[in-house]
Amino acid sequence: MKSTQPYQPLLFRILHGLTGLFLIAAILTAFWTYDTYDGRWGRIPLPSYKEIEGIHGSFGLYTLLIFPAFVMYAFHRGQKRLVQADSFAKLTQVGKPIWWYNLNRFANTFALVALTFALFSGKMMDSGWLPRGELNHSWYYAHLIAWIVMVVAIALHLLMNARVGGVPLLLSMLNWRFRDKDSPRLWSAHLAQWWSSFQQGSWSNWFQSASVLTVLELAILISIAAAWIIPLFK
Repeated sequence: MKSTQPYQPLLFRILHGLTGLFLIAAILTAFWTYDTYDGRWGRIPLPSYKEIEGIHGSFGLYTLLIFPAFVMYAFHRGQKRLVQADSFAKLTQVGKPIWWYNLNRFANTFALVALTFALFSGKMMDSGWLPRGELNHSWYYAHLIAWIVMVVAIALHLLMNARVGGVPLLLSMLNWRFRDKDSPRLWSAHLAQWWSSFQQGSWSNWFQSASVLTVLELAILISIAAAWIIPLFK
């Protein structure tokens, strides 16, 4: 286990923290919603609270709103934490440090995909299904499966990060100290620089370098956009 605490960029900590906070709240209220309106596969003695579905939907919405920014950061500034072109080849080096690092990358990437599935399936649901006792819609089943997968993904994400970086890595996400280069005062300048390069055609290189991460990022962003657009035509 590493004894020194690694440094995490401030913006990453904020986006990761907000996404994680809303996500955990959504998962907890998701089970309470299931326990109140369904419970066919087991339940615990939680109080029946009819408004819990709306609370769950609110936390899901907050997650959906912050998720695109986190995705953009993860696939650009934080892309080393995700699967690489040679990640599958390095999985043959079982037991070596690089093997664990690659498993960690797969766990991080899997968590992003799982969250996309959970948010998309949630947006495909009708808020009136459960109050009306309509429990057999395919999107409801998909959403239940998505949240089970999400719980597994979070567990793997935490376990792999703990295995790679130990407690110091986990605690580094809670450290609010930041370096001068990460100061929020510089964010507007960084955003203006990014927008300028985007206008000058840097976006075309994004499509030309069709790596695994590029395709995956595009698929996630399209799914997020579709989650907003498709319900408008229901």
